[in-house]
Amino acid sequence: MGTKTVDEAGTESGTEAKRDEEKVNVTKTGAPDEATEAEAVEDAAADDTEDGDEVLAEEGADKGSTGVGQGAGAVVSAALGLVSLTGGWIGTVAAARETLVGQLQTSSSAGVATQIKEVYGDAWQTTALWAGLFALAALIIGVVVLARPAFGAPGRPQAPWIKSVSWAGVALGVIGLLLAVLKYTDALLGLPSAS
Repeated sequence: MGTKTVDEAGTESGTEAKRDEEKVNVTKTGAPDEATEAEAVEDAAADDTEDGDEVLAEEGADKGSTGVGQGAGAVVSAALGLVSLTGGWIGTVAAARETLVGQLQTSSSAGVATQIKEVYGDAWQTTALWAGLFALAALIIGVVVLARPAFGAPGRPQAPWIKSVSWAGVALGVIGLLLAVLKYTDALLGLPSAS
């Protein structure tokens, strides 16, 4: 009952046999085969990459969102705030259109005050209006990005750079909105008097 049978040829099978054969190849040639060594390195690198990809995929599934949308919103908010201060092509085109309309609707016999208001004043107010719209958009987007973590997954802090850029967008939006209101009401750089 307790007898053990041994293969008559005395050969081993399995992974130990392969390792012994590789050792034999190395000792026969005197140096390891370069192709075999390169393949072994590539196989090890591929295994590491696959394991790393699986770990990253599992971590990404656990974390949920990566904050890309919040980061994009923060950058858009800051950009719109900057446009509200420097002016955009939409405001420039709208002001040029308003100038043209003012020139067409104002007769040459109209008084100087009327011509200034129709040709320059309306264009100035149109520029201020568009700057105010950009500033308001920057302000709203910045506030939404800052408030987003309160409605997201609890315990997930927002990246510091997203907060910083969002606050910059909010600040630029507030400044731009204030300046737009002052320009629109002629409190800042009002039209010169015609008298």
